[in-house]
Amino acid sequence: MPAMGTALSMHGDARKHGCREPAFALTCRAPFCRVNKDITVNSTLIIILVVAGLLALYAIKLFNDLVARRNQIKNAFAQLEVQLKRRYDLIPNLVATAKGYMTHERDTLEAVIAARNTALAGLQAAQAQPGNAQNMAQLGQADSALNSAMGRLNVTVEAYPDLKASQNMQQLSEELSSTENKVSFSRQAYNDAVMTYNTLKQSFPAALFAPLFGHGADASPLTFADSAAIQEAPKVSF
Repeated sequence: MPAMGTALSMHGDARKHGCREPAFALTCRAPFCRVNKDITVNSTLIIILVVAGLLALYAIKLFNDLVARRNQIKNAFAQLEVQLKRRYDLIPNLVATAKGYMTHERDTLEAVIAARNTALAGLQAAQAQPGNAQNMAQLGQADSALNSAMGRLNVTVEAYPDLKASQNMQQLSEELSSTENKVSFSRQAYNDAVMTYNTLKQSFPAALFAPLFGHGADASPLTFADSAAIQEAPKVSF
């Protein structure tokens, strides 16, 4: 009888703890109920932390990739700037040489110098913000105008055989032609860097994060009014 009383007492204590168990169980399992709840909470917390960690790692990688691609644009534009600056420096020398022979072509020569000065100003503005849409558009328009002015000068020079035969003119023409080719290659390298940057920034889910990292606007390539001018350097054959 005492043993039976003890069993009934323990069974009653189990019911007080709210633990449901078969009739033959004599001990309470309430602690196991709490353990199951704790495991569920901990699993959810771990999942949240893992997802947050993965997002943080992706955000860090994306930030670094965007910075690297933007720096590539700056570097490519710096190379393009060197070649354009070289071109703009050669043109006044060429015009000065032509003046000695083309005494009746003042308007043509002045148009070349004016276009050159405008293009140089556009280059200086673009240098401050490589890839800026407005600056690149102005530089493209100015360089297109310079190409047109140089084309008219090229046609005019044909009427002056002595000028074409001048050693100084021939040397300047060769240097200018070589520089034009370098400008073409540098421009293509810059446009390729712009495309790589924009493709990364526009892809999903990078497009969601890029504006948060200060990469809102796309970079702009250097284009010209005449699309054919993008594919090849202007011909210089004085």
